[in-house]
Amino acid sequence: MFCALSAFILSMSIAGTIAAEAASGNDPKGQTARDGQARKTSELKSHLNVYGFIRNFFPFDSRESASGTGNLFYYLPFDREYDSDGNDINATPSFRFLSITSRVGLDVLGYRIGKMDISAKIETDFYAGLSGSTGTATLRMRQAYLKLGWNGLPMGGDHKASVSLLMGQAWHPMAADQPDVLGLATGAPFNPFNRSPQVTMDASLGNHFTITGALIYQMQYASNGPSGSSADYMKYGILPEAYAAVTYRAGGFLAKAGLSVLSIRPYDVYKVYGEDGTLSSTHKVTGRMTAVSPYLYLQYKGKKFSLKAKTVYGSAADYLNLVSGYGMTSMGDDWHFDYAATHTSSSWVSASFGKKVQGMFMAGYINNLGASSEFVQDKYWFFTKDGGDFTRLAQAYRLVPAVVWNIGKFAVGLEYEVTSVQYGSHIYDDGRVAEDGSVMPDGTTASRHWVTNHRVQLMTRFNF
Repeated sequence: MFCALSAFILSMSIAGTIAAEAASGNDPKGQTARDGQARKTSELKSHLNVYGFIRNFFPFDSRESASGTGNLFYYLPFDREYDSDGNDINATPSFRFLSITSRVGLDVLGYRIGKMDISAKIETDFYAGLSGSTGTATLRMRQAYLKLGWNGLPMGGDHKASVSLLMGQAWHPMAADQPDVLGLATGAPFNPFNRSPQVTMDASLGNHFTITGALIYQMQYASNGPSGSSADYMKYGILPEAYAAVTYRAGGFLAKAGLSVLSIRPYDVYKVYGEDGTLSSTHKVTGRMTAVSPYLYLQYKGKKFSLKAKTVYGSAADYLNLVSGYGMTSMGDDWHFDYAATHTSSSWVSASFGKKVQGMFMAGYINNLGASSEFVQDKYWFFTKDGGDFTRLAQAYRLVPAVVWNIGKFAVGLEYEVTSVQYGSHIYDDGRVAEDGSVMPDGTTASRHWVTNHRVQLMTRFNF
């Protein structure tokens, strides 16, 4: 990608040199060369749009937390962990600042074959190559897709339809509608966050309704399982994730209802080991984990005001950066394994007001609902991030006020984010976290406690 961008910049420089020579009279073809160059420049301007920004984040955290992208992408605070003297190791503040989320992209627009419009996007930033806040930032692909479109299709009467077909890596449809916040995580894990390879069709039927269907594959954001986070569970399960939604628009109001169906094979082969750790047998396994995640999104936008809300019933949706997972419920003698998903309710509401000085606020809530069946011991895979296991997360909330000053292409923002998680001491075999005071089968009493992180961060951004 870097080579392609370099070649593009070099070709533009050469073209500019030729044009300069023609304008100075050194070009033997004179006016013909200048006219040709003008046409090429006009064509490039009409079809290619380079965009991006230079962005810096300066976050302070009051507690050790799960966070990615050089600690800029914030998830949740870690549970208490005590040293030999009884001190909470994770009660440690930290500060860093990085510009790795600076971005550059290229939109290709305005091409047509017959009645079919063709466009494309490729976008990159510098996320790759880091471990924590250490390493060398390198280019990585954020988005890369082409889009085919057909407009003005007859529906009967005066109504017209339009259809688009997107192919490539883009935002997961459940993650595309995001709260108004400054943070890089854009509300995760209260809001889905995922970009994946996909084939997505949008059909706008008249002025109000749009239906969407998509087939989605896993890449960077993959399901957890026996071999860790991996796209192999979908690869050997053959079936891509299926998505469907309907959207209604009227004036500044938008309502969207959709669902995702995930069906994967966590185990393709199962290996049995003896007490001494040596491999005793290997078995081909059948059985798959299937989960459905519905959601609802509402939005109102005015000239200077917007109000948004989303709620997701996430099932085995850790690949969407939602707090959930799945587990094995049975291991048959015929090596057929059964699975069940854990369910999580994740909801948020956000508001934004103003243009030059913009105020924003988000509130989010997560509730771990567990699964409908009990799991086989030690065959349970849940939301994990940055080395943290959130199996014992019972519920969580987040409050995020922010203000941004927009000065032309320059913006500076200040955001305060408080995220609290209630952890439990015990979990049931179906993944539910035991209530405070519950007496467990082994006679112990369960308890719950809250852990809170305060994040204050400054953001600067220059758009181009």
